[in-house]
Amino acid sequence: MDTTVVDVPERGRFEVLVGERVVGLASYHVDNGQMTLPHTEVDPSMGGKGIGKTLVAAVLDAARERGLTVLPYCSFVRHYIQQHPDQLDLVADDDRPHFGLETVDR
Repeated sequence: MDTTVVDVPERGRFEVLVGERVVGLASYHVDNGQMTLPHTEVDPSMGGKGIGKTLVAAVLDAARERGLTVLPYCSFVRHYIQQHPDQLDLVADDDRPHFGLETVDR
């Protein structure tokens, strides 16, 4: 399965493609050095194939490359960060309690 993730800034989202078909997206907004992540979705027919994890990993990598912190309002993104504590540093210390992430690294 040829999966790629692309940033589509004019639409305010990252898209995950299988071949040329868009099968998921993660919406975002960047302001004051923070990437707000309110929503992700994956086509239900693609569920269970790791598409969502691939998408979120790429989004977090992009935030890191751009020197941004993230505000993980999307529950899927929060869960991903909980499962990958090496990504916790992308959430500012002061923001972690708001997202229930204050104890992930302990």
